[in-house]
Amino acid sequence: MSQARITEYPADKQFVDRWSPRAFADASIDDQTLFTLFEAARWAPSAYNVQPWRFTYSKKGSGSWDTYLEFLNDFNRSWASKASALIVVLSKTVAVTQQAEVENPSHSFDAGAAWGELALQAELLGWSTHGMTGIIKERIREALALPDNIEVQAVIAVGKRGDKSSLPEGLQGKEAPSDRRPLKETVFEGLSFKE
Repeated sequence: MSQARITEYPADKQFVDRWSPRAFADASIDDQTLFTLFEAARWAPSAYNVQPWRFTYSKKGSGSWDTYLEFLNDFNRSWASKASALIVVLSKTVAVTQQAEVENPSHSFDAGAAWGELALQAELLGWSTHGMTGIIKERIREALALPDNIEVQAVIAVGKRGDKSSLPEGLQGKEAPSDRRPLKETVFEGLSFKE
């Protein structure tokens, strides 16, 4: 896939080849594979090593699968129902330091790092991921009985890539790796930032 994406500077192909498909094949994921993804996420960097990320999951065919599908908006449910697993990404908004609970301002940032490592590990194992924020956070919060200090970040679909013809017609043309902005639009030296 890297031949479809051109880098401006050398970057390992694992970063360039990873993309977020919506077409998934009918495949089961075993616990060994799924927990290998969580293991990769576990080693993500976090401020003060607080590790605020938390994950809940459901595998296709399990008793909680239909509930997890209801966490998604209609658009995402239309294609993610073919995934092998759905993972809810949560983050703990507080940290305990010297026996006191304090706000953790980097909880979302750190959870994002963990999700990124999970996605790369999946790709290395021949699985694909697609992160979604088109979700119904209140429904997730209620179903999982989340305490106030846990924030819902996203839901990740995990599966084997499938044929794009399995997608609704409007999505079939979009089923390809997307490009990225040039670095000059996202990286600025010193005080030269401009939007």
